[in-house]
Formats: sequence, C-alpha cells, structure tokens
Amino acid sequence: MSTVIAITNQKGGVGKTTTACALLAGLHQRGARVLGVDLDPQGSLGFCLGLDIENCATVYDVMKGTCPIRQVVTQSDCGDILPSNILLSAAELEFSRPGREFLLKNQLAEVADEYDFIVIDTPPALNVLTVNAYVAADGLVIPMAPEILSLLGVSQIRETIDTVRRCYNSRLRVLGIVLNKYNQRFTLNREVLDMAEQIAQQLETKVFQSKIRAGVVVAEAPAHGESVLTYAPGSKVARDFRLLINEITREYGSLPIRNEPM
Repeated sequence: MSTVIAITNQKGGVGKTTTACALLAGLHQRGARVLGVDLDPQGSLGFCLGLDIENCATVYDVMKGTCPIRQVVTQSDCGDILPSNILLSAAELEFSRPGREFLLKNQLAEVADEYDFIVIDTPPALNVLTVNAYVAADGLVIPMAPEILSLLGVSQIRETIDTVRRCYNSRLRVLGIVLNKYNQRFTLNREVLDMAEQIAQQLETKVFQSKIRAGVVVAEAPAHGESVLTYAPGSKVARDFRLLINEITREYGSLPIRNEPM
C-alpha cells in the first residue's frame, strides 16, 4: 500500500511544485516506486518534468470517470505522473455530486499497491481539488516562502485540515512546514521562521530543520523538463532538498528506500 503525501499551501509562488518535483525525483533515485499527481489546473508538475500536458489525457478525465487511471499515468525520468491541464479548472462547478470529496481517493485506490509513495501537487486555493488531495493523503507537507502573506496562507489551512479530519479522513496529519527561498541572514526570514514555528505548534507539527535556499537552478530546471535534483544535483538547493527528503522518509522508514544520500 502506498503512502500519499500532499504538498499544499493556498498561497501561490511558495515552491509547491518545486518541492513536489524534488520529492518525486529524490524518492525515485532511492529506489522507491513513485507516482506524482498534478491537481493544479496550471499543469505545472507535468510541464516541469517535460510532459506535453496539452495533448494527453489528464487527472480531470480520471476524476470524471471517462478514462481509466492506468491509461492516463505517464512515465517521466522522475517516476510516473498523473498530469493536469487547464481543463481541470472546471472541477469546482462540474464535480458537484454527493461524494465528490472522494473522487481522487477512489481512483488512486486502483493503483495504490503499485507505488511506495504518491505525491500530490495541489492548487493555490482551498477548493474541491485541495479537499480531494487531503482526503486521499496520509500526510501534508506545507511549503512557504519567508514572507508575511505566505505565512497567512499557512495559518488559513488549519480550518480546512480540521474539517477534513472531522468529516472525511481522521488519519490526516501534517508532516511539517518547509521554508523555501530561505536566507538566515535576512531579519524578515528569521522573524517568519519564529512565526512559522508558532503556527506549526497549532497544527501539531514542526518546521522541518532543512531549509531550502534560493538558487537560479530552481528557475532553470523546469525549462529543461527536470527537477532540481536531476538538473543540478551538486547545487546547494539540491543538497537542501535531499536533507528534507531524509527528514520525510524517516517518518516511513519501513518502506524500501535503497539508500539515504546526503
């Protein structure tokens, strides 16, 4: 049975897709069977990993029930991907029938035994797609930038998490908050870290010790259809992500990870 991790923050531009790509690539490099699920109508996860998202079936077709999930899953250098595109933006209006919160969970159940990890990249909103991700997930990773508005986005997630736990998925937990674009020399970054730790306590979680530094490779990697870990494996950013993956995988140490590189 797979472990499902959703990468989430209702604020855009905080590094959700970069984090999802790095997590997929890092786990794949360690020998895990991974599936990435793109729940963002912008289709960034598939695009960043080199897929032609405009000319393929997507998670939208799977959730509608018009295409079997195994026919939609596409291979990439970082593992399998369930892609998305702009058609998914109709989900809020179209997925209106009772039980719509379980659409993704029910579909992933078809392939759950084929993967060790399923990583879901969520949209920058608290909508039916985000709720579907939370209902399907075992754990949440919350990326944030060291900015006040990003901090506000994290604080607003709590109500949605509590609702999902109460009504749909009592096992859901927050694995941690990860700071992206972090520079400890900046006063604002240190102040946001202190506030993030306070929010982490409210969410009954932690701020990951691994902080992801800013770097030009973060912007360059998607242009080459790669994750940071495969595009620039020797970069400081890649090292930061490997340390983060070490922290996350320690939560699931019984799964078949071949090694744990630094």
